[in-house]
Amino acid sequence: MTLPMSDPTAWATAMNNLGMAPLGIAGQPILPGTEYIMIDLSAVSNNKINWAMEDNQDMVNIIETVYRDFDPALGMMTGIPPITPMMPGLGIVPPPIPPDMPVVKEIIHCKSCTLFPPNPNLPPPATRERPPGCKTVFVGGLPENGTEQIIVEVFEQCGEIIAIRKSKKNFCHIRFAEEYMVDKALYLSGYRIRLGSSTDKKDTGRLHVDFAQARDDLYEWECKQRMLAREERHRRRMEEERLRPPSPPPVVHYSDHECSIVAEKLKDDSKFSEAVQTLLTWIERGEVNRRSANNFYSMIQSANSHVRRLVNEKAAHEKDMEEAKEKFKQALSGILIQFEQIVAVYHSASKQKAWDHFTKAQRKNISVWCKQAEEIRNIHNDELMGIRREEEMEMSDDEIEETTETKETEESGKALVSQAEALKEENDSLRWQLDAYRNEVELLKQEQGKVHREDDPNKEQQLKLLQQALQGMQQHLLKVQEEYKRKEAELEKLKDDKLQVEKMLENLKEKESCASRLCASSQESDYPLEKTMNSSPIKSEREALLVGIISTFLHVHPFGASIEYICSYLHRLDNQICTSDVEGLMSRLQHTFKQEMTGVGASLEKRWKFCGFEGLKLT
Repeated sequence: MTLPMSDPTAWATAMNNLGMAPLGIAGQPILPGTEYIMIDLSAVSNNKINWAMEDNQDMVNIIETVYRDFDPALGMMTGIPPITPMMPGLGIVPPPIPPDMPVVKEIIHCKSCTLFPPNPNLPPPATRERPPGCKTVFVGGLPENGTEQIIVEVFEQCGEIIAIRKSKKNFCHIRFAEEYMVDKALYLSGYRIRLGSSTDKKDTGRLHVDFAQARDDLYEWECKQRMLAREERHRRRMEEERLRPPSPPPVVHYSDHECSIVAEKLKDDSKFSEAVQTLLTWIERGEVNRRSANNFYSMIQSANSHVRRLVNEKAAHEKDMEEAKEKFKQALSGILIQFEQIVAVYHSASKQKAWDHFTKAQRKNISVWCKQAEEIRNIHNDELMGIRREEEMEMSDDEIEETTETKETEESGKALVSQAEALKEENDSLRWQLDAYRNEVELLKQEQGKVHREDDPNKEQQLKLLQQALQGMQQHLLKVQEEYKRKEAELEKLKDDKLQVEKMLENLKEKESCASRLCASSQESDYPLEKTMNSSPIKSEREALLVGIISTFLHVHPFGASIEYICSYLHRLDNQICTSDVEGLMSRLQHTFKQEMTGVGASLEKRWKFCGFEGLKLT
């Protein structure tokens, strides 16, 4: 059944929320046997549904119920949760999400397990750098009771699975058919998985999905890159071949018929270059023999006839070039004359009579314009002089050629004498022109000198102002030099004062050191007894009593005793005796007590012995 549809987007949203795929969206319906129906919902509200068959009252009730729960303002039906990209039964790629928009994940129900989304406030799970051509993912945090069938059930929604390598330590590696399927699998990272409705710890886990590096993926990626490189090389080669200029057509082989054609082409000026190339190729190939020598000679003779034509064309072009040069020189000289007139206007405006009536801004503009015009005039003048120098050099070369030509004409005959005379007349006319140009240049230089002389009063005023400014600067420099000398004298005085103070400080330090030495010597002479007392190893009466008791104890033990044994005996007399104090006292009395190492290996220990009788002899 098909009905007219006025709002296709609303209908598609409604069918998506129901879990049924409308026309144009790939997927499987949830209920088997469900048909795709295109309905105008506005017709439902206006009771204008016209059914094709009268026995479909159940379908009418269903559609009216759907429309009653449908909210056209929101584009979804109340009471039905929105569809998620990972819903089972829908092979839909997740839509692109803006980077600043938080991703809201929904609960995913599978046949044997349920996936609960992570806390949206937590940061996204960390992933490693994506390897090139990655099609394999690492999945950690699987339940202990999870099987390969459950893994396939969860991750087959992301795409076609090629291989699964499961470990006994609650993780596995999954290899997909395409690279984009890995991005869909990473969408499940952070989800909590629960097998069935069990709450046992072995039936739950938190998925961690990350990129994995596999040799097969790298090999396929490298093969793909090599294929792309081959395609790129092929494309470039085709492009180069397309842009390459076409090769010249092959030269035909020699025959009598082709020889006659080439001979006709050699007589035509427009086809001469093509025919000469063919003739050259035939001669290089070795086509000349006794039978074809006459034909080749006639073709060479016709090629030679073009020499006179080419010489005449060259002479015509040279004549055109000389005429163009002459026109250029005349135009350039006219431009120079106009520049001279403009510069003369600027100089006359800068004279005292007219200069005082202009404002400062106008004077500045006139001076700038004058400088620019003079620079441009000088550039054009240099260019014109360069052209004339070149002509003079050409004329000198022509004179040399003329001398050689006269010798040749005397030898050859009187016919060339007339040509030499004509050339001499042309040279004379050119020399006269040069003399005229030189006279013009001298006149221009004289005019420039006059203009500079008229500007002399202004220059004198400027020189006077510059002299006054220089005098003021010289006076200022003299003042600065005087101040510099005065400050140098003050610095020398300060240095002398500093040296005197340093000498006085050294004398005072010597006196203080002598006084301290005298005090130290007097103290040593006054208190010799205190030094002797301080230098003795026994500092108090208590230490003397301890020395007597320890020596009596060690005299009874001729083989010595350890410090712990000695201190245990002394603790019976006084509990406040410290082991470190006793050992320090005995170590100070080297002539009374001595320490020896006894035993071997693990039984090695330190023992103290009494050596007072031997030490009495030594002291």
